[in-house]
Amino acid sequence: MIKKGGVVRQLILFLSLSAIGTIFYAIMKVISLNKKIPGGIVKESWRLLYYLIGLLGVGYLTMPILPGLPETSRELIIAIIFLAGAIFILKVINLLNKIIRDVGL
Repeated sequence: MIKKGGVVRQLILFLSLSAIGTIFYAIMKVISLNKKIPGGIVKESWRLLYYLIGLLGVGYLTMPILPGLPETSRELIIAIIFLAGAIFILKVINLLNKIIRDVGL
């Protein structure tokens, strides 16, 4: 019989590994798209997004790999991940607004 806490831990591990796989897939997509983007504002915005995705990937890796971290360290890492995610979303929205404006929609 599996303990209730064990099921939750397995679910957390599964979700963490899924997030890690997804973020590294995103990094591979970014690398392939990076070569196709011309210079200018879009390239500059893209570069920041590229770094934010990398930062999120490192943060995602840290959580399941280092479960023995002190609680304050884990909270700091989670706060950094949240901040990077929020900045990422804001940059994507701003980039899409620039593209829509340039296209004339």
